[in-house]
Amino acid sequence: MGIVALVFFVLLAGGLPLAFTIGLCSLPYFIVNDIPLAVAVQRMISSTQSFALLAVPFFVFAGNLMNETGITPRMIKFANVLTGHWRGGLAQVSLALSALMGGVSGSAVADAAMECRVLGPSMMEKGYSKGFVAAILGMGGLITATIPPSLGLILYGVTGEVSIGRLFIAGIVPGVLLMAAMMLTTMFIAGKRGYRREREKHPSFMEVLYGIKENFWALIFPVLLILGIRVGIFTASEAGAFAVVYAFLVGAFIYRELSMKKLWEVLRQTAADIGVIMLIIVCSSAFGYVVVTARLPQYLSQFIVGISDNRYVIMFSILGFLFIIGMFMEATANVLILVPIFLPLTRGAGFDDVHFGLLFMLINTMGGMTPPVGVTMYTACSLLDCRTDIYTKEAVPYIITVLTVVIVLVIFPEIVLYLPNMLFNT
Repeated sequence: MGIVALVFFVLLAGGLPLAFTIGLCSLPYFIVNDIPLAVAVQRMISSTQSFALLAVPFFVFAGNLMNETGITPRMIKFANVLTGHWRGGLAQVSLALSALMGGVSGSAVADAAMECRVLGPSMMEKGYSKGFVAAILGMGGLITATIPPSLGLILYGVTGEVSIGRLFIAGIVPGVLLMAAMMLTTMFIAGKRGYRREREKHPSFMEVLYGIKENFWALIFPVLLILGIRVGIFTASEAGAFAVVYAFLVGAFIYRELSMKKLWEVLRQTAADIGVIMLIIVCSSAFGYVVVTARLPQYLSQFIVGISDNRYVIMFSILGFLFIIGMFMEATANVLILVPIFLPLTRGAGFDDVHFGLLFMLINTMGGMTPPVGVTMYTACSLLDCRTDIYTKEAVPYIITVLTVVIVLVIFPEIVLYLPNMLFNT
């Protein structure tokens, strides 16, 4: 495994895309141990033969469709009504929008890119510092990735053979808690810097009611999704197909904003997104074979258990490792490679698979928002022309906030498990 690790870090430092880095660093292991390369090819092909994995391209397609159907402008207006009267008005609006968009896109990178284009210029015009704007719009994507449907939770469920329906429902309360915690942090920062409110008055009941009515078709989508999975109308993969049909009908016949030109752009963007995800999946499967064959999970488990047999020490050790590795590797690859390693260990320590899934997803997704290899971070910084060191400095309060929420979720698992246990009668 030493040569595999060496090749991995050399290729990564050389700027090779992560998917190719993961795939190529696996080759020396096959060659040195005289394992036929046909085994690597078979593993890569077999990783795509999963019915549950169909949920990923379907939800990516549905999210891109909804972003082009007029839902986003309506959501921004509604978020402004709900939170514009708080200190740091537009910053609070961005966090509320991330929560609302969680039921639409399920992707932190997509949410950050959208908000940087739509809200970023307005925030800077109103006196918000560029680093603060990049940090809050980048970190806010974590809320989107927590509230269902979350692509990260789908991949976790497929890889760990955990109920995606329970994972979806489990993400609701932590997502809201995360939004509330980040809003409190924003209030504190806005108070110190004098960032203004967007509205002077609290929203009236009629304003909120009108906002719900205007956004009804977007707000009801995650409810229909979870309800359909819960009562057995469709599986997670079939729910993805339902999401595509639903998004098309809303865009084409209700809001009437989905033109042929927009549909073509959606198809183009979806093909590019799915291509990146699937390339990482197939390359990670070859790397996963190397990890399992080299007995890395057993060695790592023995090392962590050797530190302490306390279940909380074990969990925090795993989360600390994930936090560090997430700074260097893409979130999708981390799920595919690390879930098979750590899931048996957390089971042995007495943690529920769904509970660990939410914690894994939070820490793993946040890795994309931290240097040196954070995809979400680079997306926000490039769109706003912000230096990464300035972004990092402004993101520190939000990173501390997220880690505090994670600690609370570790200590009080009922926050995560109450809804899925109640709805699934477990």
